[in-house]
Amino acid sequence: MRNIDVLKLIAITGGIGSGKSVVARLLQVMGYEVYDCDSRAKGLMTADADVRRQLIDAFGAEAYCADGSLNRQHLSAVTFGNEQALSRINAIVHPATANDLARWAAEKAAGGATAAFVETALLRTAGLDRVVDGVWHVTAPDQVRIERVMKRSGLTAEQVRARMSAQAIETTIAPGDSVIVNDDVHALLPQVEQLLSLTNE
Repeated sequence: MRNIDVLKLIAITGGIGSGKSVVARLLQVMGYEVYDCDSRAKGLMTADADVRRQLIDAFGAEAYCADGSLNRQHLSAVTFGNEQALSRINAIVHPATANDLARWAAEKAAGGATAAFVETALLRTAGLDRVVDGVWHVTAPDQVRIERVMKRSGLTAEQVRARMSAQAIETTIAPGDSVIVNDDVHALLPQVEQLLSLTNE
């Protein structure tokens, strides 16, 4: 059985509309395991008994619908424009997600994987930058990102810019980050293959 220390855990991050999910899907097609922080966190909010209890304690029984599903509308209303409420949710969900990621990574290492990936929009906010071995930062020109998000979501350009502004801490490229430019000029696959060759050395 491999020790988890053998596994290289690489974060795939970037701002809204940058295309980090495209990179993640490409890696999956290539046979790599990818932990999707967003979907796993939502799953924990529904399935993890301790997370459920903490959310109910913090936001009332209305945090969940009668069928037991997460009441996203209620939580969105509670946290909209309320930094304190948002911080309370993050304080509950982020540690649970980090623990889930650690278990997932241990399973992949035990299965023989030497590299695996974590797709996250909240690398630094969730503290995941402290547990990964490297960061692939996906980026694209602002106007390209805005057009992508408008096309898929129906948001206005102003709404997209507001979301981009709120993610400023996450879109800063730190020293040591590997950069993937995902625009209409640079081919994506050669960039991913080059970074994989470095990761697998």
